[in-house]
Amino acid sequence: TVMVEKIQTTLVNTIPLWKNQMVLALGIAHSTEAAQAQRQVSDVTNAMLTQNAQRLRMASVETAREAERGIVEIETLKKTNAELIATLDDVMKIQADGRTKRLAAETEMAKMEDDLKRKLLQIRDGKE
Repeated sequence: TVMVEKIQTTLVNTIPLWKNQMVLALGIAHSTEAAQAQRQVSDVTNAMLTQNAQRLRMASVETAREAERGIVEIETLKKTNAELIATLDDVMKIQADGRTKRLAAETEMAKMEDDLKRKLLQIRDGKE
């Protein structure tokens, strides 16, 4: 009978205690998993915030740099201006050379015309 009472006490007290401990262990396991999940969410959120802050800074700096940059850089303008001046110099030289050649051609043509007239006069006067 003592043994029966002990078994009965065990059934009445110990099994409900085990059930409570199992429920408690499952609750702790769920809480641990929930805490880990929350930690991961927080870590990812912090990483995203940090990355976005860095990207925002880089984008803002790049935007400001481009906004302050001139549409046409001064070096480009200097080079373009030098090319235009060189072009004008070349054109003026070509025009001067052309003028000189035209004057030489006019002089030569005048000489040829005089030679022709002289020859025609010689032929007319009968002198060859």
